[in-house]
Amino acid sequence: MAVPGKKASQKFSSTLSQGGAEDFDIYCEICDRADIRLPAFGYCLDCEEHLCQSCFNTYRRPKPLRHHQLLDKDHMPQKQKLHRSYKSTSSPQTGDFIKPCTKHSKEVIKFYCHDHNALICSVCVTLEHTPTSCHVDYIPDISGQILDSREFKETLKDIDKLTNKCSKITSDLKQRVAKSTSSLKDAIAEIDNFRKEINKRLDELEKEVKDTATTLQQVNNKKLKTTETTCDDINKSLQASADTLKHLNSNKKTDQLFTELKRAQQLIQDNNNIISQLSTINDIDEYIFEPNQDIKKFFQDQKSLGTLSSKNKKQPAEPKNPTAVAMKLSTPRNFNAKSSSDKSDCWITGIAVSPQNQIFAADFNNDSIKMIDINSGTIKQLKLDSGPWDITIVSSDSLAVTLPDSKTIQFISFSPDSLSLKNKLKVDGECHGISHHQGKLAVTFVNPAKLQIMDSKGNTEVKVYKDSKGDKIFIYPWFVTTNSHSIYVSDCYKHVVLRFNWQGEMIGSVGIIGPSGITLLDDGSLLVNGYNSDCIYRVSDDCKDSKTILEDVDSPYAACWCADNSILCVSRRNIRSDDSDNNYIRLYKMM
Repeated sequence: MAVPGKKASQKFSSTLSQGGAEDFDIYCEICDRADIRLPAFGYCLDCEEHLCQSCFNTYRRPKPLRHHQLLDKDHMPQKQKLHRSYKSTSSPQTGDFIKPCTKHSKEVIKFYCHDHNALICSVCVTLEHTPTSCHVDYIPDISGQILDSREFKETLKDIDKLTNKCSKITSDLKQRVAKSTSSLKDAIAEIDNFRKEINKRLDELEKEVKDTATTLQQVNNKKLKTTETTCDDINKSLQASADTLKHLNSNKKTDQLFTELKRAQQLIQDNNNIISQLSTINDIDEYIFEPNQDIKKFFQDQKSLGTLSSKNKKQPAEPKNPTAVAMKLSTPRNFNAKSSSDKSDCWITGIAVSPQNQIFAADFNNDSIKMIDINSGTIKQLKLDSGPWDITIVSSDSLAVTLPDSKTIQFISFSPDSLSLKNKLKVDGECHGISHHQGKLAVTFVNPAKLQIMDSKGNTEVKVYKDSKGDKIFIYPWFVTTNSHSIYVSDCYKHVVLRFNWQGEMIGSVGIIGPSGITLLDDGSLLVNGYNSDCIYRVSDDCKDSKTILEDVDSPYAACWCADNSILCVSRRNIRSDDSDNNYIRLYKMM
């Protein structure tokens, strides 16, 4: 099949025309979109397109086109049907195509994919955004419509709005910094004056805390006396009632016994209520004095010399929906994931960690899964048919790995010393992110962009790709992680982390600049790598709050949290510097 980026067959070199300089009555519409004009040799009834001999001969090789009906040259329509989406409204000008493709640096951008809102090159059209799966246009065919268009004007308005917003933020911040500087000068003067009163104030605070201790002692004594007196009275009244009941029962005075029995039951109930209000050992604490170590430095903010706290003070429970609180991570320890058999520098796109201190890494560049021992640094490696993207642990001795190029989920068994292939699942798209929870797999796809929930045998339970309005939810959902109640998906191109329930309903989202790898912490909150911002964020489990916990992390990519060791594993993908830096996995210890 003749495709953009490939040369036309030598057989047609005499009739080949580029840039529209030569015309035919009927020509190949596929090659024409690559600015190559070849005479038609046949026709596809399903696609309603004329084909050249090369395209005609290879047209039904791709699986999606195998059942299309083709007509040869003698039976094809003899009139060209011009498709509006491919009809050029302006001719390309020399030097127009100068921007390199972000995926294929040796190619320039010439096409636009409407489905993925992406500027792409001819290699992208051939490998990913094929005409059968995407709505792709050759840019000169549609660019003429953009002159003084509504989209053009609205984009300029948006640029002006954002520029004004940035200017206002800077101006407001300058004013606030000036006010803050002035207030800090005043505060320093107040500190100098206030320090003269410290000695006097210390005496006052000492008296206050001692008075508090004396008052607590008096309260304890009063509670004890009240309890002793009340309990003594209750015991006397109950003993008297018991004696009366025994006497009446012995003398068989049933009427009086019945009456006294009911009175005794009421007395028990009343005294129970009284006892429930009495002080118990749970109301009496032992105390220690906790000195206020910061009192000299921050005296103006202190209310006392210290606090009297209970020795058996209970720790507050974890909130039901933990907020994105800050956390401290240690200086990273680097592990070199490159083995002696690797032919390329690594691109670690997925990480999983076992409780046995084993790091499993998906090395996309070297088509392999690697098992790295955290203690010794030794590497076991398993070669695959194509590059793996993400990895998840499905049991105590098995993994699941996505292979986007072959549209396959590969299962792998592991032991402390080896990795071996198991069964595989064929899927209906380029699978990327994968996460396992209680027998189910949550898998994200790039082409087409969707989230799919399936069982371990590949039976699909839920597909998610459009919202309630019918709009596409994802562009590039590269990573996914799960727990019992939520599925979290990061979309690097939409700059968002999305939250779904297991029924596929979207129940939350949070904006993150270029999110890549995501992983769950013990409390249900998330750690999210900001690939474009060089930061790591902590996001609350309801996706309402986020905090930056680590900055200046060079190009963080895949991520995995190991709860057993409180270790965060982060890979790196920096295309701006020496590729050898991408060989390392960074291990951060929670402090």
